Amino acid sequence: MRHKLTAMVVDRPPTAITEEGWHWLRVKDVTGFPRNARDGYFPRHDVARPAATTSADLPPAETERMADIDRLALEETYLSGKWLVERPPEATDGLWEKTVADVAAGRFWDAKVTTRAGCEAFGESAHAILVFTPNYFERGDVDRVRRRLRDVHDVTEQIRYKPDVYTLSGAYEDRLGEYGTSESARYRA
Repeated sequence: MRHKLTAMVVDRPPTAITEEGWHWLRVKDVTGFPRNARDGYFPRHDVARPAATTSADLPPAETERMADIDRLALEETYLSGKWLVERPPEATDGLWEKTVADVAAGRFWDAKVTTRAGCEAFGESAHAILVFTPNYFERGDVDRVRRRLRDVHDVTEQIRYKPDVYTLSGAYEDRLGEYGTSESARYRA
C-alpha cells in the first residue's frame, strides 16, 4: 500500500515516520506549498526556467555521452537535479529542518528526505537528503546551493550532484549508459 499525502502538513521529523510505504518526505508535505508556489526562486537567483532554456545554454560536457544526455534533458525539458547528502539518523532531523527553512526562505528550490520507513525499505542505514535545483545547466546556481550546504549546514564531505535526467529508464537506458547507475554524478564537490 502506498501512503499518499494530499493537502496535509506533516509535523513529524523523517526519522519518526515509520508507516510502511511512506519512503520520502518532501518539503511540500511540511510547508504545504508545491514547487510552483516557489516561482520567485528563478528571478531571485537569476536562474533560467527549464522551458526557456535553449541549446545555446548547454553546459560543457566531459564526454560525448554526457553531451548527448544534456541534449536529452533539453529535449524532455527535464533539467532539475539534486545534491545528495547522506546522514545517520541522529543527524538527519536537524539538517532536514534547516533545509526546509531554506526552501521556505527561497534559498533552496526544493528538497526531500528518506523517512525511517524508506531507509528500512531501501536497506540503508543513512538517510538521504536531496537538495534540488531547477536547472542543472545553471552551474552558478548548482554551485551556490553547494556552498550554502557547506558553509551554513556543515556538509563538508564531498557529495555528488545528479541531474534528474540520469534517473530516466526504459527507452533511454541505452542512451544513459553508465550515467544511469545509482552512483553516477554530473558534479562532485
